[in-house]
Amino acid sequence: MILVAALAVFLAGNRADVHPRLHGPVLNLAGSSAEPTGLQAMIDSVRGCTDCPARVDVVVIRASGDQELNPVFMAVKGVDSAETFVITDRDSANRHDVERSVRNAEIVWFAGGDQCNYIRWIKGTRVERAVERVFKRGGGVGGNSAGLAIQGDIAYDACPDVSANSKDVLANPFSRDVSLSTGFFRWPALRGVITDTHFHQRDRFGRTVVFLARWFSGRPIYGIGVDEETSVIVTPDQKGKVIGAGAAYLLLVDHAAGVLEHGKPLTYRNLKVWKFTAGETIDFGHRPTSGYRILDVLDGKFSADPY
Repeated sequence: MILVAALAVFLAGNRADVHPRLHGPVLNLAGSSAEPTGLQAMIDSVRGCTDCPARVDVVVIRASGDQELNPVFMAVKGVDSAETFVITDRDSANRHDVERSVRNAEIVWFAGGDQCNYIRWIKGTRVERAVERVFKRGGGVGGNSAGLAIQGDIAYDACPDVSANSKDVLANPFSRDVSLSTGFFRWPALRGVITDTHFHQRDRFGRTVVFLARWFSGRPIYGIGVDEETSVIVTPDQKGKVIGAGAAYLLLVDHAAGVLEHGKPLTYRNLKVWKFTAGETIDFGHRPTSGYRILDVLDGKFSADPY
């Protein structure tokens, strides 16, 4: 372990860089944790094979915790090293040596925690640009929980440091707990998308509808909510395969809310919803226009069980 001011670095595996041919870019949208099956699918997509000698270096970025994800990645076939950077200030995220380590990786993973800290300490830094270079040269980028929350074009950043509760924000969509921002990552598959996590298990459907209704300004906007123990692996064709025990939900807001006012419950009619389970594919490049379910939100309550 290396400790420097607000930076901690943990390395597992080989220190020397590998230089495999890359077959991405690939995104891994993980609803709660770094699921081994989803990680293997991402790494195999980046390597371009399921049974070959090609190996990759993984960098884990986090704003709290330590090296607990290193052994998780080292147990995945095709991983040569896993190096965790615990970054808790912008100076560390702008260090040239940290930037170089991130840039040279084939996989970058954002761990769970508090996504606001990624906004505070990573957004707009050398590390952010290094992650974008990994993606551009065909590597893989992913994250679980808070690490997924920052992957969308629009991020629920949780910067009041209070997690928005569906019941509360449906009753008042202008609650201070609804904090959204943009200008972080701009992955092509996730343009005009807000991501959310622990979706069914923590009943986050309602808050995602509020996020979408608040952000809508005339152009269609989508939400992707991913359950726990579930990942969506998005390959270069912008198709995302669902892997795991739960589901991924695609929500479309394409018109203004009926009632969206301070202190009044949300009313939104004709919400379009698609549900995808293990083995099914979401085409982010050509988003679906049929096969949806219609839900209404009336005075802050759903017309039917949204799940």
